[in-house]
Amino acid sequence: MATIEIQNLSGGKVGTLELSDEIFGAVNEDLIWEAVKHYRALQHRGTHATKARWMVSGSGKKLWKQKGTGRARIGSVRSPLWRHGATVHGPVPRSYDYKFPRKKLMGALRSALAAKFADGKLIIVNAFDVKEPKTKIFRQALDKLKVNSTALLVEAAKNGNRNLELSSRNIDGVELVRSNDVHPYHLMRHEWAIFTQPVFEKMQASLLNSVPKRKGGAGEEKASKKATASPRRKASREKAAEVA
Repeated sequence: MATIEIQNLSGGKVGTLELSDEIFGAVNEDLIWEAVKHYRALQHRGTHATKARWMVSGSGKKLWKQKGTGRARIGSVRSPLWRHGATVHGPVPRSYDYKFPRKKLMGALRSALAAKFADGKLIIVNAFDVKEPKTKIFRQALDKLKVNSTALLVEAAKNGNRNLELSSRNIDGVELVRSNDVHPYHLMRHEWAIFTQPVFEKMQASLLNSVPKRKGGAGEEKASKKATASPRRKASREKAAEVA
């Protein structure tokens, strides 16, 4: 079983935490891609629209008679063939949302965490103990943790850490997310992921419960069923032979 260090905001080691092999094992990149695609689809507002023929302003009167003028026939100034006319088969407002199974989402979250741990970009701190809302002080704390790029901060949903929010919101590339809002998209978007110990332990337990439990004795049950069914088939064949 793998372990990870627990640090404080000064960069010092304060303990270790065991990681579950069921979570921090293989990385399913295809599942992560599907989860990110679904998340980005939800961000699509879908307000695009064009005017159909009945929406365009203008008269419906026929401009000239059908024959005899030598000009192309036309029925209305709102025709799609004319400038400022309607649009045929144009986009309409719609939702880009689609169903994404929760089991696949949890699997993608496990793979995203495993990928961060494999890359050495996962940091666990004992707590975000920010005493005053100072961006400079929090930036120094990130430097002590050797965070030199974009970072995702995950704090408990119930903890209203106002100092952490004020200290991190002005740092470019740093995003604060509540524990119940963490998505594989957030983990893939940022290079570093920083969790507090209570949040990480609770998330690991939740993800561990979402791991599909496969029955190892399924093959043995099938073999036993075949073994019990074979004498019956043999007896029926013997009876059929006697009748013949």
